[in-house]
Amino acid sequence: MAYMSQERKKELSPKIKEICKKYGVKATLGVNNHSTLVLNINSGSVDFFDEATERANVSSYNLKEGYYDVNPYWYKEHFTGKALAFLSEVIPAMNVGNFDKSDIMTDYFH
Repeated sequence: MAYMSQERKKELSPKIKEICKKYGVKATLGVNNHSTLVLNINSGSVDFFDEATERANVSSYNLKEGYYDVNPYWYKEHFTGKALAFLSEVIPAMNVGNFDKSDIMTDYFH
C-alpha cells in the first residue's frame, strides 16, 4: 500500500490485537513514514528465536541489536511452530485492504 494513515491503522488494529491476545503476545502497532504498518513485538509466549529456521538466523537476525526483522514474503520458510502460526494469522490481517492490480507481464505496474 502506498499510503498508510492513522485512520487505516485504527481500522486494522482490533483484529491484530485480537490475534496478539490469542497467542499471548504483547505488541505495539505503528505507522512508519506514512507507508508501512509496523508491529513491534515486545514480549509474549511465542519464542521467535527458538522457532526460527537456520535461513532466518542468517538473513533476518541482528545479533548486535537482538531482534528479528520478519520478511513478510518469506516467513513461512523462516519460522516453525507457534511462531509460524502467529505470523500466518497476523501478516494477512495487517494486509487487509491492500490494493494491487499489477500484472508484470503486461504493464508497468498499476
